[in-house]
Amino acid sequence: MTETRAWAQRSPAQPLSERDAEEHVHGICFKTGPPGLVGVELEWLVRDDNDPAAPVDPRRVTAALAGLDAAGALPAGGRLTREPGGQVEISSAPAAGIGNCVTVAGRDLAAVRRAIAPAGLSLAGLGMDPYRPPARILDLPRYAAMEEFFDRRGPWGRVMMCSTASVQVCVDAGLDEDGPDGYRWRWRLLHALGPVLVAAFANSPLREGRRTGWKSTRQAVWARLDPGRTRSPAGAEPCGPDGEPPADADPRLAWAKYALDAELMCIRRDESRCWTAPAGLTFRNWLRGAGERPPTRDDLTYHLSTLFPPVRPQGHLEVRVIDAQPGDGWIVPAAVVAALLDDPIAAAAAMTAATAVWREPGPGPTASAAGRLTWGGLASGGLTGPEGGLAGPWLRAARRGLDDPGLAGAARACFEAAGSALVRAGAPAAIRRRVTDFADAYVLRGRCPADDTLDHLLEESR
Repeated sequence: MTETRAWAQRSPAQPLSERDAEEHVHGICFKTGPPGLVGVELEWLVRDDNDPAAPVDPRRVTAALAGLDAAGALPAGGRLTREPGGQVEISSAPAAGIGNCVTVAGRDLAAVRRAIAPAGLSLAGLGMDPYRPPARILDLPRYAAMEEFFDRRGPWGRVMMCSTASVQVCVDAGLDEDGPDGYRWRWRLLHALGPVLVAAFANSPLREGRRTGWKSTRQAVWARLDPGRTRSPAGAEPCGPDGEPPADADPRLAWAKYALDAELMCIRRDESRCWTAPAGLTFRNWLRGAGERPPTRDDLTYHLSTLFPPVRPQGHLEVRVIDAQPGDGWIVPAAVVAALLDDPIAAAAAMTAATAVWREPGPGPTASAAGRLTWGGLASGGLTGPEGGLAGPWLRAARRGLDDPGLAGAARACFEAAGSALVRAGAPAAIRRRVTDFADAYVLRGRCPADDTLDHLLEESR
């Protein structure tokens, strides 16, 4: 039998070569097929009904959730997990179409809300905790190593881990072909749309009870983290006057390079609770002989789970840039993303509108800027530091939301395209109405949910 690199014939514990690692990433991160499935991952802050600014004892949350399946399974097939700062996350089962997705995720969310209500607890849909400082409550080796890794660059990793929440929308990668149904187009479209989604759904303008100067402080925090695991891979974002990527851009090759060149956040050690990785060690260098032992396929798979770019390929494509939304507001970004990705007419309109944002010079630094960012109210007395993983339109969106005219125009075009696509797809009337109501209340008025919080804060100060 001739030698083969087929992963089905290799043990997960068998040491890797560089070529093995690249082929593994190619094989598992962009699984192609006809698009149509949609899923959501809903992160929520947990608060005390009587005092939203009070810390919540994690044992109280654990006891409230004890009646749900011990393994984390939820009634409609989703899973319930806990985040390092005590946030809860509901990961829905993949569903055929946005209507089914909203149904199954809604059932699971209702079960969690019912479970915690008798304990005087509720789920808060905010991109960042507006009052409580970050405090890690999960004493697990992964999160201890993650905390140590991020602490090398400042306090923002702890804020991200323990004080933020998001709506993550998951869609199929698409077909292995060109055009709107192809994975290359869908990859590019999601990256082009990223700042528009940040701006339209910005919902985190406060930290420790004060204005930060950002509509999405959550996204500003992400921009302070390790850029090798939070920025977009090469060729993913629009560039040039026509918004096209480099001619040789290949998402699979770019993602494999990105993954192997990223620093290790942790190394699993069965015999120890210390999973800290040596500072500066990339997975590629580990493959080339650095590190305490040769890496395995399982090590690579785990490493991929510690990468947090705006769009993460995990077989499907996971959009990670949207702040958590109040109440059932998560339905709107889920519907908009699904509609724009799965309808060719809407996809073309959204690509045109979104890439226009990237051609605007706009205020603030660009991805190649050598200067320093000022972070204003993110910390007492202000804080300056080098730019992180997100810049250019990303930071315009995080800072200004739909106050930015270019982003506001792109959002209006995208919501109009999404609304028409939902009609063509026969989406449930209730979902279409939610998208229309959100557009009327926010997008058409150049507002985002953060503006409601800021208006309320202004009223209280009078």
